[in-house]
Amino acid sequence: MPVSTISINTLRYDSELCNGCGMCTMVCPHAVFAPNGRVAQLVRPEACMECGACRVNCSTGAISVDSGVGCAAAMILAALTGKKEVSCGGDTDASCCG
Repeated sequence: MPVSTISINTLRYDSELCNGCGMCTMVCPHAVFAPNGRVAQLVRPEACMECGACRVNCSTGAISVDSGVGCAAAMILAALTGKKEVSCGGDTDASCCG
């Protein structure tokens, strides 16, 4: 079974369950996934901040992650810097944390 696992976070991806919808590539603020033909490819697993956006938007259950840790860090950083918008960072100003 091709389950991709990285030991620095809780992200797990099973490409056999992927239907290629591309939602994970659209919602991830750190480009952890990329389209690869019929399925998504896990290209930057170390960049996962565990926000859970990919898991929530994966209709097939191919992705699992213990969400919350990354969002908590983003919320704390926003509070400490006085920002009103919580941003997960990355290449876009995506507000996946709430």
